[in-house]
Amino acid sequence: MPALPVRDTSRGNLSRRRLLELVGLGAVGTAAAAGTAACAAEPRGQGGDGKSGKAQEFHGAWPYQVPPKGHFNLMSGVTDAIGLGMYLDLIFLPGGMWYWKEQKWEPLLGQKWGFEEKTSTFLYTIKDGLTWNDGSPITSQDVLSTFWCRRVMRQSEWEFVTKLEAADERTVVFTMNNPSTVVERYVVRAAVFPHAMYGGFAKRATDLFSGGGSLDDADGKKLNEELQAYRPKNPEKEVLTSGPFRYDFNSITNAQLTLRKNDKGWGADRINFDTITVFNGETTDVTPVVLAKNVDYATHGFPTATEKELLSKGFRIIRPPTYAGGGLFLNLDKLPEFRDVRARQGLAHAIDRRLAAEVGGDSYKPVQLMAGFSDILVPQWLSDADQARLNHYEHDQDQAASILTAAGWTRRGGKWLTPQGKPATYEINYPAEYFDYVAAAQSITRQLKKFGIQLNMRGVTFTQQPIDLDKGRFEFAMQGWGASSAPHPHFSFVAAFFTHNIPIAANQGGKGIAFPLTQNTKAFGKVDLEKVVHDAGAGLDEKKQRQNVAIAARAFNELLPIIPIEERYGNNPALQGVRVKEWPPDSDPIMLNAPYADNFTTLLMFKGKLQPA
Repeated sequence: MPALPVRDTSRGNLSRRRLLELVGLGAVGTAAAAGTAACAAEPRGQGGDGKSGKAQEFHGAWPYQVPPKGHFNLMSGVTDAIGLGMYLDLIFLPGGMWYWKEQKWEPLLGQKWGFEEKTSTFLYTIKDGLTWNDGSPITSQDVLSTFWCRRVMRQSEWEFVTKLEAADERTVVFTMNNPSTVVERYVVRAAVFPHAMYGGFAKRATDLFSGGGSLDDADGKKLNEELQAYRPKNPEKEVLTSGPFRYDFNSITNAQLTLRKNDKGWGADRINFDTITVFNGETTDVTPVVLAKNVDYATHGFPTATEKELLSKGFRIIRPPTYAGGGLFLNLDKLPEFRDVRARQGLAHAIDRRLAAEVGGDSYKPVQLMAGFSDILVPQWLSDADQARLNHYEHDQDQAASILTAAGWTRRGGKWLTPQGKPATYEINYPAEYFDYVAAAQSITRQLKKFGIQLNMRGVTFTQQPIDLDKGRFEFAMQGWGASSAPHPHFSFVAAFFTHNIPIAANQGGKGIAFPLTQNTKAFGKVDLEKVVHDAGAGLDEKKQRQNVAIAARAFNELLPIIPIEERYGNNPALQGVRVKEWPPDSDPIMLNAPYADNFTTLLMFKGKLQPA
């Protein structure tokens, strides 16, 4: 996010009196009691199964870069880190994890947290007695350093937060310029990293911002670049971890790596596995390993043919909603013809999203409501009247042609020319390893060719493609829309308007889709979309938030900064009876957790409910 005006970024400790004023969390506050964690299974004895002493293994899969390109600077926003996705929560503890259906927290690093409306603050207290793997205590200083570095990396909580203070050794106070319920999610779900690693960068950040500087200044840009370039020279000693598992740094190969139990990590006594083997690679790489029954659970998007083979081999396919999917992105810097909203709207009508989504089988559905966030969540946030105002952009190539013609396009010999008189021929790139994006790009290419727009397909490796997108090295692209990271629509709007756009693409030195955040709309006149997205999550009153969410949804629906195509449900193969005893039934509320945010497998491990076979 762009740097905010700095009002007060001092990092001095609070007085005891100030702390006592703040800890009385009022009626709007939420407190995550440590007692919630007491519901977990009783600590087990030594040995993987708690009885025999035999070590128990869990096998998963996740793509990672091998060193030296792969590295251990895990700060949010840094590319090519060996973060391992869902397994990161088991290595670096976040404050807690969220149950999406039951709408409650499972505290991990955090003991309690909540809002104080009168002081516009959010208090965050970590558990007592937690240590890094070297035995040093985890303190509020680690939390402070983490969030100052997150500011350097333009993380979105700094749209709301203006000041950090250490109240005591375990409590941090976030002072908000505009209180928002989404601050809770940003703070509590963030992994906390050690001050020993990031304290130097954090000190430079406080000096920069307290002195009135910003990330757009020369010093700010240098700090951002150097934080991204930081690489621990001796990871085994320098990379301190807090969770129940730790990297076995000597085990990392191109094929797999091992996470080993960290007995000093919180929750280690509850987890029924001693090692986690993570096989490396995207779908095509891990498919033979999965089919050989060497993987107990994977979140990759497997083609329907592979899925059938998995079922024949006795795998269970779990289909949790991801609340996100694949969408079409346009580079407005390179393609001025699409700066006219009518051209984007015409394109949306020209594409049959049903055809583009059905290639993924049962785990892919066409986006229908085009609200900028998951169709599943829309009824929770938009009234019937607001839903009725949404344009569904039904497939209608005649209507698409009429809209493009009104925007100055012409069609000759069945092929379109732009208002500048150039043939409508473009390149569409996509992550080559993501079969659903590949299939959707193929379908879109076929459909638009019939319509009169020529697309040339180019696959880019999945690690490089989003970087190229941010740098503006594309024309059309398939990339993710929506947010698996959090249930509040605000996070999806951040993804739509900011993530691969001017505010956050700046981390890669580019403008992404180059979609200006000041726009003219029929619904609301001139709008500041940065404010619209901010307001969608602003305040502590969810009823008022719904009104702002409706504005953001209608703005997205009219402007189409990106064109959502498909909404993905997981097709996660889960193996039972080999290393894992069994998985919960689909009816269990935990199975509605987004697999890329608060993964049910990780939560089940923390609760001691995932048992060895």
